[in-house]
Amino acid sequence: MSTFASAEEFLARLPDPEPVACLLLDVRMPGMSGLELHEELVRRGSALPLIFITGHGDVPMAVSRMKKGAHDFLEKPFSDVQLRQLVTDCLARAAAAQRDLHSDRDASVRIERLTGRERQVLELIVAGRLNKQIADDPGISIKTVEAHRANIMDKLGARTMADLMRIALRAGASRAN
Repeated sequence: MSTFASAEEFLARLPDPEPVACLLLDVRMPGMSGLELHEELVRRGSALPLIFITGHGDVPMAVSRMKKGAHDFLEKPFSDVQLRQLVTDCLARAAAAQRDLHSDRDASVRIERLTGRERQVLELIVAGRLNKQIADDPGISIKTVEAHRANIMDKLGARTMADLMRIALRAGASRAN
């Protein structure tokens, strides 16, 4: 657990990539407020889950923060059990997001190992085309398509078509980010 004297100190020490963490922000803090820090994190595209705590909140403020990605909004006083559960939930969410990010990057790295023709064949496979249809597009034989398909499966470490689709979709998700 780390604590920071201010939002500015937190931002100055925030590592890249972001750690698996949960932020506890008070709405009112010295210097940059918790609300301003949240806005800055949203601007930076941060995926850190956060929980707001406040003694001065209202429903519109809570709704606004939740719409911008806050995990929860607690009004003081709150119980230790409630806070502990929310932090546990946030950490699980952050760990899952980091695993997804690593999986997406791994899939992209694997896709980059393919030749240009293999990528072309993969795109057609993902589009649901049959071997004969794939062969017709670039004017290659069905045997060549089958060889490319086998190479693609091998290079991507896919044992089944479902594995192949998952890897392709993950790589696509990574490129979209």
